[in-house]
Amino acid sequence: MKIFETHAHLDFPQFDKDREQLIKKCFNKDIEYILNIGVDKKTCNASIKLAEKYDRIYAAVGFHPHDATDFNAEFIRRKAQHPKVIAIGEIGLDYYRNLSPKDIQKKVFEQQIKIALELNMPIIVHDRDAHEDCYDILSRNNAINVVFHCFSGDEVFAQKVIEKGWFISFTGTVTYKNSNMENIIRLVPEDKFFIETDSPYLSPHPQRGKRNSPLNLQYVIEKISEIRGTTPKNIAELSYINACNFFTLSK
Repeated sequence: MKIFETHAHLDFPQFDKDREQLIKKCFNKDIEYILNIGVDKKTCNASIKLAEKYDRIYAAVGFHPHDATDFNAEFIRRKAQHPKVIAIGEIGLDYYRNLSPKDIQKKVFEQQIKIALELNMPIIVHDRDAHEDCYDILSRNNAINVVFHCFSGDEVFAQKVIEKGWFISFTGTVTYKNSNMENIIRLVPEDKFFIETDSPYLSPHPQRGKRNSPLNLQYVIEKISEIRGTTPKNIAELSYINACNFFTLSK
């Protein structure tokens, strides 16, 4: 069984004590690829450095909405051309914390979408309490290869995303008792979803309160397979194939 961890932040300080050992464990536990995600200048550089060190780690570069005021278009355009960078992200809108003004968030999101389109690269979207604005900006720019990371919308919004041909990615939140993801998990076509951890955040049940890592993808896989009435092996394989196709990596 091969697993694709499509969204992690292994360069973050939570992993400083055991990063190398953890990565080795991941690759010994069915994880074939890890995509490490940049959110600002420092983490984009760190993600690329990690990807240079490990054959099966790749990087995404982008300015998170929290860091929109620091956005540097030329930096992203330059870093995106590194051979181990396979996506622009995570980019988008966050109206929950609003750490950057909304108008700047929207402007920076649109600029990064345009860079992705210019370079023919997939887009990893961060969307928190900003569903319609994310949808409108992506639609207006004719974005095609899009995944909503850690999907948090309702069924109606999920249907809109699916109708666009975009992807939905599930995290450990699907295992929470108050999760509203069951119908969305049933709704999403088998070729339109990924799995991720968003490590070190969003640890699944029964690991809540602990640091998350790609090793916990098993809990996400098991929950999705339970809801969809299939095997964990099938869910792992589907999400793996979907992610390899989306990020154009060999299966």
